[in-house]
Amino acid sequence: MTTTTPLDSLFLDELDLEAAAATRPAPNHLDALEAEAVFILREVAAEFARPVLLFSGGKDSAVLLHLAEKAFAPGPLPFPVMHIDTGHNFDDVLAFRDHRTTGKGHRLIVASVQDTIDQGRATEEAGGSRNRLQATTLLDAVASHGFDVCLGGGRRDEEKARAKERVFSFRNKAGQWDPSGQRPEPWSIYNGRIHAGEHMRAFPISNWTELDVWEYISREGIELPSMYFAHRRTVLERDGMLLAVCPQVVPRGDEVPFEDTVRYRTVGDMSCTGAVRSSAATVAEIIDELAMTRVTERGATRADDRFSEAAMEDRKKEGYF
Repeated sequence: MTTTTPLDSLFLDELDLEAAAATRPAPNHLDALEAEAVFILREVAAEFARPVLLFSGGKDSAVLLHLAEKAFAPGPLPFPVMHIDTGHNFDDVLAFRDHRTTGKGHRLIVASVQDTIDQGRATEEAGGSRNRLQATTLLDAVASHGFDVCLGGGRRDEEKARAKERVFSFRNKAGQWDPSGQRPEPWSIYNGRIHAGEHMRAFPISNWTELDVWEYISREGIELPSMYFAHRRTVLERDGMLLAVCPQVVPRGDEVPFEDTVRYRTVGDMSCTGAVRSSAATVAEIIDELAMTRVTERGATRADDRFSEAAMEDRKKEGYF
């Protein structure tokens, strides 16, 4: 009769663990990015008293919301979701926002740019975009709700101003960002200390690329607005961009509207968000398309980033996302 000692049992347990590890798929880069994002989300929930997750209805915020749900499952999100509504949003994005937030039991806060204009807090330029006006609406909402950190889906590969921003990005009492006064983050150690009236922005998917986002969407089966996929739409060409014809975008001079097969790489204010010609109708086709793309989605499709070389940085200094 064979007897097993406690030491033998320990040895057998180690062999079982080694066998399990040998058959387990090796983690890939998406696993590493997901783990980092989940860590940041939990760090924010632990360090701050009143976080909020900013949600535009776009692909990055959809991924961020999905990550937050995974980070705190099976419980509810420990913070609300907030959308800054310019009043010039695409209808399918607003429908997706409601479906993805309140439709899933999340608390949704909508801060309106139109309300900011009506209150005299911002002035709208005739025929201009409301995108820049979002900064005032956002800062007013942060102050009125007492939020001390805003979680956003910004990524470093989108634009050079975002490339220089930390994961925890400090905002002073005026809500402004100082690129030269950022806090070091050695070994992913984040300093969330702030004084009353100050707040932080946190970017859990800062290290992701656009291709990473789409590969993760494919792996996780994340829902998106239909406008991200190829469809027929009436557009006009302005300054090298295809803008959807709508009440905020009407033909000027010799501009002639026409119908084309397009999709959107990013979503925002209708007046400044351009489409790209594309036949990519599935996530897999979009991934193949992006593998050959050398222009970021903001560089290719956002008119508000073309005002100057430092357009995004100027807006961020004023309190923009």
